[in-house]
Amino acid sequence: MGKVVILGSNSFSGSHLVNYFLENTDSEVIGISRSSEYSPLFLPYLYSRKCRPSRFRFFQLNINTQLPEIIRLFDSERPEIIVNFMAQGNVQYSWSNPVHWLTTNTVSVANLAFSLKDRAYLEKFVQISTPEIYGLCRDLKEDLNCYNPSTPYAVSKVAGDLFLSALYKKFNFPVCFVRSSNFYGAHQQLYRIIPKTIICLKNRVRIPLHGGGVAQRDFIHIKDVLEGMFRVISRGANGSVYHFSSGKILTIRNLVKFICRSAGYNFEDSVAISDDRADQDAIFGLSSSKAKEEFGWQPRVKLGDGINEVVKWIENNWEEIIKYPLEYIHQE
Repeated sequence: MGKVVILGSNSFSGSHLVNYFLENTDSEVIGISRSSEYSPLFLPYLYSRKCRPSRFRFFQLNINTQLPEIIRLFDSERPEIIVNFMAQGNVQYSWSNPVHWLTTNTVSVANLAFSLKDRAYLEKFVQISTPEIYGLCRDLKEDLNCYNPSTPYAVSKVAGDLFLSALYKKFNFPVCFVRSSNFYGAHQQLYRIIPKTIICLKNRVRIPLHGGGVAQRDFIHIKDVLEGMFRVISRGANGSVYHFSSGKILTIRNLVKFICRSAGYNFEDSVAISDDRADQDAIFGLSSSKAKEEFGWQPRVKLGDGINEVVKWIENNWEEIIKYPLEYIHQE
């Protein structure tokens, strides 16, 4: 592959994709995020190295306020591939100031893509989307086109996706869409359910279970998602949507119970039941049939193995991890 740009390279999945390219290809990789680079604790491409890899360059640029600078950088570097992770991504807090979500996930994505539609150097634009846009739709096959968003976050993402789809139909803009179920792994934000559960157990703090943890989710390891993303980047058909999921749905309650049992803690003594969140859809079940048929992709990491990896990461970095909050902190 040629030169690759990862927009949102500070994000959990974005930073893992940077690392994937550096470990598995000879590509030159450019990362762009609105914040300066985080601690190596949260950036796998820095975590196991003493310095930034020579094939990686980072630029701190905000898609909402510095789009002209981003486009000038693209025109100078002429990347063949752009993968967009840039987004306001927290569902619950999208109700507190929905304009922030709509600005980043809809307006700025539209402005970015429209600015790129005539750039001949661009061969692939991969939009990292979300199953949240389907809302309560079921039988979620890739070409179903059933959109039923129920939060500002979901609305903002589906609006951005639809604009990109319109660009493909009108100008043959080389876009593909990736929608994955709940991914997890080492280096994830600490407020996410798996690292938060492990940290609460170590701190002897009760784990909050919203609505008793009856919400159902499909958890997939980030390594499996990366394998799928790489296939989309290299072989995905323009205009297509690709799903990646483990195909194994469980309740949050059973997930936490599994972690407690694996770590030797009593479940009932380790949780606290709280009110359910009104913004939480009951279940996300994705079909990955297209990725399996076109790419031969299959999820391979077992949940127990993946959780053990997260436990090891937390234990090996405990003194630093306890310095960080377990709650989401919003940035405009």
